[in-house]
Amino acid sequence: MKTNFILVDFENVQPKSLKIIKDYDFRVIIFVGALQSKIPFDLASTMQSLGDKASYIKIAGNGPNALDFHIAYYIGELAAKHPGSYFHIISKDRGFDLLIKHLKDKRILISRNSKIEDIPLLRIANSSTLPQRVDSVIEFLKSRGNSKPRKITTLKNSINNLFLKKIEDKELEEIIQSLLKKKIIITNENKITYKIP
Repeated sequence: MKTNFILVDFENVQPKSLKIIKDYDFRVIIFVGALQSKIPFDLASTMQSLGDKASYIKIAGNGPNALDFHIAYYIGELAAKHPGSYFHIISKDRGFDLLIKHLKDKRILISRNSKIEDIPLLRIANSSTLPQRVDSVIEFLKSRGNSKPRKITTLKNSINNLFLKKIEDKELEEIIQSLLKKKIIITNENKITYKIP
């Protein structure tokens, strides 16, 4: 399984807590600006509970984009040490988007989200209603491009993994039936073809 790194631009986004990730294997780095002197208690407490999977980096200098350059540097360093990892930048700063496009062109898995809750894996795993889960599966299938599952059994396994194996067989069957009803998938015996809008 890929290592997921969360890199938080704390000058730009100040999460109050990281409780949403407690059941997942994320590595978290919070980048703190030179002039920032306070961390919310709940955030510090969850960071501490993550042990060696969490760290702070306080930058020494102050200036335009100083913290952003630190995040860019650490992504490069981590990508070299942990090839195949996924990097989630948490920032509202769209200045990261060109860097992200470049890194994706280099086949580095990376995204930027404004909130930790928007990380696709967390959003998917925490979806609770059938329509939310079906939408999550459709987004997942879109992201797979030409490498979508070609058999019902493989699709079921992929959906189960997508929801971190926390989904009941009945719910899994309801998702498959919804995909069939919406004509997202068409089955012929055990084989599947897709018509994703």
